[in-house]
Amino acid sequence: MRLLFSVLIVALTAPAVAQEVKRSIEPVAGDVYLMRNDFHNSLLVATEDGVVRVDPINAEAGEWLNANLGEIGQEKVTHLIYSHSHGDHASGGAAHPDAEVIAHEDAPETIHGVTPDTRVGDTHTLTIGGKTIELVNLGAGHDNHMLVTIVRPENVAFIVDVAAPKRLPFRDFPGADIAGWFKQLEAAQALDFEIFAPGHGAVGNKSDLDDATDYMVELQAAVLEGLEAGKSVDELKAEITLDAYKDWGQYEGWREENITGMARYLEESGQVG
Repeated sequence: MRLLFSVLIVALTAPAVAQEVKRSIEPVAGDVYLMRNDFHNSLLVATEDGVVRVDPINAEAGEWLNANLGEIGQEKVTHLIYSHSHGDHASGGAAHPDAEVIAHEDAPETIHGVTPDTRVGDTHTLTIGGKTIELVNLGAGHDNHMLVTIVRPENVAFIVDVAAPKRLPFRDFPGADIAGWFKQLEAAQALDFEIFAPGHGAVGNKSDLDDATDYMVELQAAVLEGLEAGKSVDELKAEITLDAYKDWGQYEGWREENITGMARYLEESGQVG
């Protein structure tokens, strides 16, 4: 019994074993790739002059990438673009000390310890190693300086957090301006691209962006109707099932939180009497 008790104490007090992060480099189209770091994606563009990377994710991801660039016939990251400054996408840029760092002019002075070398306006075009890279700011919504990266000739758009193919938005829209989010979606729909590479989830095409917009519109309409009928948020979470999207990623985990966040927005913005 004493031995069993001792083993139990050791088991309870021993530090938890960290779950191994899954990382890979996967082709998107032509010379465009996604580096996957568990649930976060970073865009890679292999050029004649080196790799253009969008979003460092974190330091460990950057170190892993530096050690594995040979998979795409490259040696180093020469340009690092920030889509925005949220920590889960923008940490760890120091892993590429020789890269030219590019961010929107409204991004913070330093982004998790890294000072951008180049600030761009709401539209900007770069020509790097035989590739044309267009940067477009979607405006305020999910962060206030959300840059989309479009790579040509592959016509791949890297859109982070504003939408993802067949995947619900993050939880209850924490810290987001949902009215601005709708405008960001509209701005993204106006862009010219074919392949939709997201900051989270699977690669899709431009029609997936239209579907993501439809989801937000239907979510808002259903929640508004319920609130105007005098229903509580708990009632709405039980009744608004959004069945057309039940096969989407994070449906089970985030549907109720999406409803909660949308209700909060509608009430705080005065759209419910």
